[in-house]
Amino acid sequence: MIQSMLAPVAEMGRAGMFLMRMLGGVRLEWRLLQSTMQQLFLIGARSLVIIMICGFFVGMVLALQSINALQQFGASDQVSLLVGKSLFRELGPVLTALLFAGRAGTSIAAEIGLMKATSQIDAMELMAIDPVRRIALPRFLAGLLAVPLLTAMFNALAIMGAVIYSVGVAGLDVGVFWTKLQTGVFFHKDFLGGVYKSIVFGGIVSLVAVWYGFSARPTGAGVGTATTNTVVVSSVLVLIFDFIMTSFLT
Repeated sequence: MIQSMLAPVAEMGRAGMFLMRMLGGVRLEWRLLQSTMQQLFLIGARSLVIIMICGFFVGMVLALQSINALQQFGASDQVSLLVGKSLFRELGPVLTALLFAGRAGTSIAAEIGLMKATSQIDAMELMAIDPVRRIALPRFLAGLLAVPLLTAMFNALAIMGAVIYSVGVAGLDVGVFWTKLQTGVFFHKDFLGGVYKSIVFGGIVSLVAVWYGFSARPTGAGVGTATTNTVVVSSVLVLIFDFIMTSFLT
């Protein structure tokens, strides 16, 4: 009983040691930069389509629901303020991180787990190559960079969707929409708060993905379990850290 209760704590400790080992391999060298940029394209640029589509329709849904709610109080012109604050503070970073976990996090965990199952990681260790520094670190750094950039794209497409619905369908004045958005959303309190969250969420999802990839059992079932755990654990951690950071940033 006690051992099962302490298992998550031990898992967190091993993941923390893995993070320290990974960060200890950071060096300003061309090979690491090249690998990071390659992974940034693979896990970041290739996630753009789903991020843009989801962001656009999330913005339209937000505008639709906000207008329906605000019309009861005669304040439908405040829709851009409500949409902007919701996106920049909460929905943009959180939804982007969850989508990133499902699209890129599982890919990272499966790729590393497959390398372990086919003994490629063992071969690197036999050749005196640190697999954590060569494999895990570029993917972690790429995820750390990708999520803030994807969040910015998500927010931009969501605002576009909100504008199209609010102005084109609901008939609100476009000047009022942008004026309320510019005067009601603050750079330091709203925008930067979302940036800080997206950086933390990117680190969480990337760390969970590379950790479960390296700790996967070298079997097909082990790789499948690693990908499932990546989505579940990273999603839960993103929501937990979102609450913690919101408590400090408000």
